[in-house]
Amino acid sequence: MLSAVRPVGDLLREWRQRRRLSQLDLACEADISTRHLSFLETGRARPSREMVLHLAEQLDLSLRDRNDLLVAAGFAPVFPERSLADPALQAARAAMELVLAGHEPYPALAIDRHWTLVASNRAVAPLLAGVEADLLRPPVNVLRLSLHPAGLAPRIANLGEWRAHLLARLRRQIDLAADPVLVALLRELGSYPAPGETQDAAPDNAAVVVPLRLAAPDGVLALFSTTTVFGTPLDVTLSELALESFFPADAATAEALRRSCAPMT
Repeated sequence: MLSAVRPVGDLLREWRQRRRLSQLDLACEADISTRHLSFLETGRARPSREMVLHLAEQLDLSLRDRNDLLVAAGFAPVFPERSLADPALQAARAAMELVLAGHEPYPALAIDRHWTLVASNRAVAPLLAGVEADLLRPPVNVLRLSLHPAGLAPRIANLGEWRAHLLARLRRQIDLAADPVLVALLRELGSYPAPGETQDAAPDNAAVVVPLRLAAPDGVLALFSTTTVFGTPLDVTLSELALESFFPADAATAEALRRSCAPMT
């Protein structure tokens, strides 16, 4: 709501600077004059609805931030924000559930822009054994669940490496989105006890991705993840939804996950 009461020019300047662009850079990318962009930023000129959307596209803003920019310029938001339970998102919700279920016996989950758990498949629950009940009470934050001392952290064999990977992802997200909720989350995660060097496995120089090495009853599971998003979304909720799918990094992990997710007979 703060963006709605701030001048649109201030927001344009802030996003341009956050993207590390000069006025000349953005003007060239947007195919407008530097003088016109300067007038828009200082409030000497009022942008049209089309110009707001055009500049937002060049600045690679999220749909949520594009709506905020429109409101600041005095226009109505363009992109709807529906609940996943809305009938209009039924097909997208079904696709999400299909992907999650189809990924079994390997774990997969859906998260929103704040890393809040939206949905998960059956393979996730067995990995959460021993996690403090409060961390599993909705809304569940996946990063907090991973790095909290009462969460998965004590069972992550390469905690230092995995922690650095997650915090780096969060910092990149903050650089792009400037989301105060994420800033507070980063501050909270950074306050958790950092692991000592002796707790972490030596880095594997032959590795091509950062693995999650999670202690389990069958031994240490080695997992790597991929992230899937909806292509060309026009709804704010869909644009902020991501599917995190974990894959086994070795044959022993694949077999352990198959056993843990096997149906009871």
